Amino acid sequence: MNTYRITVLKGDGIGPEIVDEAMKVLNKVSEKFGFGVQYTEALLGGSAIDAVGEPLPQETIDKCKASDAVLLGAVGGPKWDNLQGDKRPEAGLLGIRAALGLFANLRPAVIFAPLKDASPIRPEIIGDSLDVMVVRELTGGIYFGDRGRETVDGVESAYDTERYSVPEIERIARIGFEMAKKRNGKLCSVDKANVLESSRLWRATVARIGEEYPEVELTNMYVDNCAMQLVRNPGQFDVLLTSNIFGDILSDEASMISGSIGMLSSASLGENKFGLYEPIHGSAPDIAGTGMANPLATILSVAMMLRYTLDEQKAAQAIEDAVAEALKTNRTPDIYVEGTKKVTCAEMGDAVCALI
Repeated sequence: MNTYRITVLKGDGIGPEIVDEAMKVLNKVSEKFGFGVQYTEALLGGSAIDAVGEPLPQETIDKCKASDAVLLGAVGGPKWDNLQGDKRPEAGLLGIRAALGLFANLRPAVIFAPLKDASPIRPEIIGDSLDVMVVRELTGGIYFGDRGRETVDGVESAYDTERYSVPEIERIARIGFEMAKKRNGKLCSVDKANVLESSRLWRATVARIGEEYPEVELTNMYVDNCAMQLVRNPGQFDVLLTSNIFGDILSDEASMISGSIGMLSSASLGENKFGLYEPIHGSAPDIAGTGMANPLATILSVAMMLRYTLDEQKAAQAIEDAVAEALKTNRTPDIYVEGTKKVTCAEMGDAVCALI
């Protein structure tokens, strides 16, 4: 029997609650499909600041590197807003991605049938279903480029540098093409090549890697047009491949098409399928401890972990199927509608487990 080592970073706010429900579901599928799970907890974000004075302790990095995968809740909150940038909880999140070499962020934008009416996009635009995968480069570009402030001719200014190397683009492009090959064979590379030199290198490099994948249809789109097309006709997309900053924006836009940010999972992958899995929503400290949190994004992040890192495909599908079924009758407050049962965070976790 395979036994997987999972490092758990519960984080801040609602993080501990939603991670507990995700672990409950993971335990259930491990029993059903015959594999073991060993958990190790570590600190990240505000909880780490409170405990040891820094958002990313070395002990956390070491524990994550010794595991097969990492499950993260959420970090941050107003309690730590007055700290300087490199001491804030979010610095821990950027730091752990870099320390673990997590260069590819996968964000699926999926509408479950029972939630179709929750989308701000009209049903006739969405069509029968929506399933878009955003593949975002995660450790390069403007977020990690040279930055600073300076005074020029008595005027204060600031700069952030967008920079990509060919190897950085090559490795994220291959992730995108591999993803498209396993899905519907369509990849749209998003850039701003009409203006940015870094985007011109991006487009040329993606085109060259695309020659290795003749079965995948490659198209290119400027980021401003892509932002428009996502709300005009989201069904035209299968896999979107893009840079760090463009992916940050477009993945949030795509997520809202699905109707609730509380439903959306993500994966951050490195070499050899190692990954960190987390919901894309924040720590929501205003509802922490009230039972109002929606754990489904974290539960679906576990399904992604099983699919992309642990290669437990049947277990992943069982979770996704159980979530779809649970949504027919059970809703946390953020997605509640008349005619369904309003449930707590823990009750939603129980409902998913009962349907596995």
